[in-house]
Amino acid sequence: MAVEEQLRFGNDAGHLYYHHTDLGFVYGGLADWIDLGFNFKEIFLEDIHGRWSRENRPHLNITFKGRLGTLDWTDGSRFEYRDRETEEDLWRYVNRLKVKLPWEFTRFKFRPYVADFVFINFEGRAFEQNRIFSGVSFELTRDMESELYYFWQSARFDDQWQDMSALGLQLKIYF
Repeated sequence: MAVEEQLRFGNDAGHLYYHHTDLGFVYGGLADWIDLGFNFKEIFLEDIHGRWSRENRPHLNITFKGRLGTLDWTDGSRFEYRDRETEEDLWRYVNRLKVKLPWEFTRFKFRPYVADFVFINFEGRAFEQNRIFSGVSFELTRDMESELYYFWQSARFDDQWQDMSALGLQLKIYF
């Protein structure tokens, strides 16, 4: 079982515009190279007018994992239902490829990584957005992990592609 808290800051990292809490159960007993999980995520997002909205997002995750030389990688498939407060509900698929570089620094095991997230809606426009992450993960304790990252997002809004970038902080607690 894991609980994840994530905060995202925009406007030169001076403004909180996104927060989520994700509670999940992961089963890794099938094989060393696959994890199955079911999660529930509650998201709070501020729009461009300063109004906050909530979204509930149950999701099923299938994550393949392995090692390529000295690189650790995961390739996750997420199927999520987006129960949105201000827009139509919809189903979406997210593919998440993450590669951790082989270096670890300090007793906190700072480890750099890169990741790519591709978002595909099952209704309406298929390809919706892409996010590229670069960051560092580190262990605070045996049961607590954190990530500090920068990400660039390209997303389609009202038939126009818009780019944005943000700084993020994520905290995971494992039970």
